[in-house]
Amino acid sequence: MAKNRKPATRDIRGHMILLGTGTSVGVPIIGCGCPVCTGKHPRNQRTRCSAVLGLPGGNLLIDTPPDLRFQLIREGLGVIHAVLYTHEHADHVFGLDDLRLMPFFLGHPVPLYLEALVEQRLRKAYDYAFSDVEPTHHGAVPQLEFHRITTEPFDVLGARVIPIRLHHGPRFQVLGFRIGNVAYCTDTNEIPAASWPLLEGLDVLILDGLRPRPHVTHFSLSEAVGVARRLAPRRTLFTHTSHELDYEATNAQLPPAMELAYDGQRIPLT
Repeated sequence: MAKNRKPATRDIRGHMILLGTGTSVGVPIIGCGCPVCTGKHPRNQRTRCSAVLGLPGGNLLIDTPPDLRFQLIREGLGVIHAVLYTHEHADHVFGLDDLRLMPFFLGHPVPLYLEALVEQRLRKAYDYAFSDVEPTHHGAVPQLEFHRITTEPFDVLGARVIPIRLHHGPRFQVLGFRIGNVAYCTDTNEIPAASWPLLEGLDVLILDGLRPRPHVTHFSLSEAVGVARRLAPRRTLFTHTSHELDYEATNAQLPPAMELAYDGQRIPLT
């Protein structure tokens, strides 16, 4: 493939697409015979969590899950211009190698915006991308450019990104992100006091809501509903959902302006 070849890609400027809305094992779960896993409802087919934003300067991806190749092809997205990372867990980083083709389109390494722990995990898991050994050919390994971020706002692809500190159980800290009046907060079960003001006045809140029962590292659905009631966004979409939550049955029981997210869902950026 020649460098700087023009990609075939869908124009999603002004919108966010939820590429994946499922748990770390996805839905259906391998070997599970429950009605959700064996049923054919398309909105119960949940790949691992990821999202992409169509910004003025290009497509900004949030996380690189193991299902990334399938997600990008399904949505007709031929190019990713930069990546944000929420945290270092396998279901959020182990699709990174699917970005190997992007430098052919970009003409430069893929910019990654991440915290130190995420960079450490990527350097360890993808050590071949950082070897001193000369690659056999162009595109043999990912070409990456690290940009260290904190909880301070920063600009990327023509938009202001506000990182939001979240807790993911007793051991892990993750980042949510606010772009305009849309916030993406997956893999969390606690919002620190300093982060609540950053989530006020939202049009859309995308929030972790794993299952009906409590979990040590994720909001249960009822806990997530409580968060949404406190923040009162115009609309709340629950992501990182398990096979315990059937799309139609769960939505029928949720309060107004709250619903389960689904793969491929398109959200206007405001």
